[in-house]
Parts: sequence; structure tokens; C-alpha cells
Amino acid sequence: MRWNMRTWILLPLLFLCLAPARAQLEDNSFNKGNAVLISVNYAAQWPGGDLSDRFGFNFNLGGMLEFITHESNWIFGAQGGYLFGNTVKEDVLIPLLTNDGGIIGSDRRFADIQQKQRGFYVGGHVGKLVNIGAANPRSGLRLTLGAGLLQHFVRIQDDPNRAVFQLTDEYKKGYDRLTNGLALQQFVGYQVLSRNKLINFYVGAEFTQAFTRNRRSFDFVERRPMDESRIDLLYGVRVGWILPFYFGKGSDEIYY
Repeated sequence: MRWNMRTWILLPLLFLCLAPARAQLEDNSFNKGNAVLISVNYAAQWPGGDLSDRFGFNFNLGGMLEFITHESNWIFGAQGGYLFGNTVKEDVLIPLLTNDGGIIGSDRRFADIQQKQRGFYVGGHVGKLVNIGAANPRSGLRLTLGAGLLQHFVRIQDDPNRAVFQLTDEYKKGYDRLTNGLALQQFVGYQVLSRNKLINFYVGAEFTQAFTRNRRSFDFVERRPMDESRIDLLYGVRVGWILPFYFGKGSDEIYY
């Protein structure tokens, strides 16, 4: 009988303790208001257009700083990403190759010279988070349009054990095919800003179209300036983890 009395006393107390937390979750107070979103992201990308003649598959490690408005969920942001890959289809060191297909180092032995893809994208974007029936108004279809600068080049990785005099830092500029130009970017995906602040992410498809030119005055392989207009394309899948900071209308204090 004593155990039953305690049960009847403890149950109402437990309900009273849980009710405020439940009400707070239901009114979605944790993700109301304007917000600043800081995110890190990672993408797998495939080249298209002129870029596919030079490079293969690559990865992209980046970050974003965004502002999302209260209720209407408009997005304004800036982003940057570092491109890297191991597949270079255009051999930029052909003039240095011997008949055996190697490059002679300072000690008259073959040097192990690697060619890698490197580059970056920086730019700004605008977009909108569209709720598609989810109970959480801060989860839904993420659509953004952006513009910025895309740059890529062939990284010539030296042999750590032997030098190649023809590949000093200044001479590398004649081989690396540094290329950049205006880029347009679109993203279509899904974004979640959870009520409990623990699960905040986006994932989706990303498309980049860049209008570029080679920025070196002379190319040692072609023996001329390579100043033709290029259209470099990237198709990828990007996923990012978000750290949100809420403030302003709809939020009594700044929190994350």
C-alpha cells in the first residue's frame, strides 16, 4: 500500500516537470528567429566541359557563413572551398621527359614528380528554405544561386629526395596552367535545423559553370600563351554540418 501511495504522488510531479520541456519543444522555440549559420561541408565532384579534358574526379572541402531570416527563411551567404584530386589527364611535363618516359634529377637519376589537381572556389549566394509539409518549419527544400571565382591548376609535386632544376618555383609557372574566371553555382537539396539544436545539416546536388582563361603568359608545353576562353563545369554531391546561432525576432536570447 505504501508503494502505491508513492507512485500516485510521484507521477503527477514527474508530469509537471516534463510538461514545460514538452511545451518548449512543441512551440519550436529552439529554432525561431533570425539565425547565423556556420557550416563545414564536403563534396565529391565530377568535371565537365573543358575541365574534363584536364582533370578527373575530385573532392572539395569547404565552409559557409550564412544568414537566414525569421519565418520567410531567406538565405544570404558566402562560401569557400578547396578542390583537390589525383587525376591529371594533360601531362604538363612532356618537354622534360626522356625517351624512357622519366624526368632526370640533379643526381642524374630519375625523379619521382607527381601531378595533382588543386584549386578553389569562393563566392556568395542567395536562396530560400522551402518547407514541404514537415512539422518543423526550419526543415525543407534548400535552393540557392551563387556567383564567385573558380580557380584550378596542376600542382607539380617535387621529389623530396632529388631536385629537378627545370622545376624551380619560378619555372613551374610555365607548366601549371593556372586558370580562373567567373563562376555560377546552383544547389538543390534538403536542409534540417532541428528543434533540439543537435541535428543540423544539408545535403544535395551542386552544379558549377565557370567561364575561365589560362592566366600564365606562356605555356612551355604548347610554346605559346594559352589564352582561349574555356567553359569548366563541375557536378557534385555536397553534405554539410551546421552550427546555428539564433537571435532577434522570435528568440528571446542568442543561443546555439
